[in-house]
Order: sequence, then C-alpha cells, then structure tokens
Amino acid sequence: MNAITANEFAPPAAISGPRSKALIFGLLGLAATGAGFAMDHHHFFQAYLIAYVTWITVALGCLGLMMLHHLSGGAWGLMVRRQLEAAAGTLPLLAVLFIPIALGMDSLYHWTDTVAVAADPILTNKSGYLNRDFFLVRTVLYFVIWCFLAWRLRSLSAQQDATGDPRLFKQLQGWSAVGFLLLALTMTFASVDWVMSLDPHWFSSLYGLWFFTGAGLSGLAFTILVANWSAGHEPMSKVLVRSHFHDYGKLLFAFTMLWAYLAFSQMLLIWSGNLPEEITFYLPRMRGVWTVASVFLLLGHFILPFLILLSASLKQRRNRLMQVAAWLMVMRWFDYYWNVVPTLQAHHGEFHPFQGVWIDIAAVVGLGGVWLWFFWGNLAKRPMLPINDPFLAETLGYD
Repeated sequence: MNAITANEFAPPAAISGPRSKALIFGLLGLAATGAGFAMDHHHFFQAYLIAYVTWITVALGCLGLMMLHHLSGGAWGLMVRRQLEAAAGTLPLLAVLFIPIALGMDSLYHWTDTVAVAADPILTNKSGYLNRDFFLVRTVLYFVIWCFLAWRLRSLSAQQDATGDPRLFKQLQGWSAVGFLLLALTMTFASVDWVMSLDPHWFSSLYGLWFFTGAGLSGLAFTILVANWSAGHEPMSKVLVRSHFHDYGKLLFAFTMLWAYLAFSQMLLIWSGNLPEEITFYLPRMRGVWTVASVFLLLGHFILPFLILLSASLKQRRNRLMQVAAWLMVMRWFDYYWNVVPTLQAHHGEFHPFQGVWIDIAAVVGLGGVWLWFFWGNLAKRPMLPINDPFLAETLGYD
C-alpha cells in the first residue's frame, strides 16, 4: 500500500484568499451593524439573534455530520471530515459571540420583564425555568458540552493523523455515539431557550427536532460550498469526484425533505388542534405581507430545491449543486427571520415586516465574515484528509 503523507494533502495556499475576504466583509458588516445599534437598538438585537442562530447552526450541523460520519463511515464523510472539524472548531468563538445576546435579553425576551411576569399567570408558572440566571447557566452548559465534543473528536483525529493507532477509530465511534445524543438533547433545549421562548406563551413539541434538522441542513449546505471550492484546488481536485458530490446531493435532498416534513407536521398539528395558546404563532404569519413571506419560504426552501434535486445528473455536477446549496444557505437565514421577526414585532407593538432589513443583512454578513475567517484558519492547520484513517487508502483506490 502506498503511504499517504501529510505533505501530499497539505492545505492549499489559496485558503488565504477567501480568509482575507471573509475578514474584510466581516468587519464591514459589523461596522454597519454597529450603526444599526445606534439607530435602533431593538432591531439590532433582533438582527444579531437571527444572524447568530444562522451561523451557530452551521457549526453545530457540521459537528453533527462529523459524528454521523464516524458512526456510519463512507467516502462522503472522509472527503470533508477536515472541514467538518474546522467548522466545529469555531464553537469557542461562537461562545464569545453570544455575549451581545446575553446583554440584550431585555430587548429580546418578554419573560425578563419582572412586571409582565407578575401580571401574567402563565409567565409566573414558567418563571422557574424562564429566568435570566437559569437561562445563562443553561447556555454556558450547552457551550461546555459542544466545545468539549468538538475538541475531543478533533483531538482524537489529530492523534490518528500522528500515530495511525487503530484503536482511535473505535474511540471516535464511541464518542460520536454518546455525543450525537448529547447534541440532539442540548440543541433541543437551546432552540427552546433562544428562539421559541421569544413567545413564552407558545410551545411546540416538534420545535427542537425542526431546529436540529435545520442545523443539519445548514451544515450540509455549507459543506457542499467548501467542498466545491476544495475540488477546484490541489490537492483535493485529485480526489473529490462526481460520485462524492452525488452523495452530497442525495443527502441535501433528504435533509430538505425532512425539514419540510417537520415544518408541515408542526403546522398540521397546531391547525387541527386549533388551540388559542398554539395558533398565536401562525396567525401573524398568515396576514398581510407575512403571507407573501410564508409562501416565499415554502417555495424557496422546499418546492424549488425539491424539484431541482430530483435530477440525478444535477447532483453530480458540483457547480450546479453548489448553486442549490448557496440558495439553501440564504433560505436558512430567511427561515430564522420568519421565525423570529413576527414574534418580536408583536411584543414591541410594531408591524413592519422588512423595515430596517439592511441591519439584518449587515449582521449576518458581519458575523458570517468573522466566523468564516476563523473557519478558514482552522482548515489551514491540518492536512485536507485524515491521512491515517483505516479506510482512506481504500477510498482513494490506493494499492
């Protein structure tokens, strides 16, 4: 068997290009977002929360996909393991970037208003869970678990690169089995804390699963974008082939279907139940301009990608698949926008669906630029493939 060396799959020098551009766009976006804070601090925190959730779900989705790969195997995961690890490695940065949300809780979460809680029996009953201190403690716990899982899996992968110890393969599987369950559990609670509790009267038993699936879709779409870039540069241009992108396209199709199934199931259950405490989520989104936004979400997030991804030949054409993935990344942001904005506007007594949307765009570009700068830095630190994985030589067709 030919030896696979770290030098053979060293990161391309071209990484410096997108990394520098990401930092520039990130700083410009953050500057514009800061201007938005000076103009309307309520809108700033709304925009920041949407942007933050957009990017942390990419990182968490990549962490979940990495663990799924360790559990299931397959060439699809070997080819992109490094970028999944690099994305998961941004979680410490995202922990720091959560600070503005913690500082802006009064603008975001109605249950932080002690006067409102005292006057509302429902909020009073929920105050044991929905209170500022416990919210922050839970958030710290989430990040401790997520950062530890990302660090542990990346550490074992680095040891595998260095030593080739076959026992590390089983350790990666073991940690992934436990970690995947922990990730699903903590992301469910995080979705309730960060997004669903924006309306503390509303609840849905499917919300956590919707959030978890959306993160997987975000992580996979981002993975396809980076894989497409990698396939255009040495050394990955030699090994990332049409069959790999076909696999990514099939996975993207499956996640798109699952997201649509969960979103529809949640609406169907609430619609058929027709309970006052549940329908408050959908009623504002079926009125006025939000009706158009809801139809756009249905068409753009499900129907259009579904019809396009039915094509087997398109899923093998990486540039076309990249365009679908890029579109779905935009729709993931719009999905969170659709989930957050009507609720916050209802609490603030406003109804301006897209007023000040430039702040929302500036926030997602700013946070995304900083996050991508950190991501590309992580990706440049390790070989582009796990060089001592026991299945790599077979996957590459080495004798």
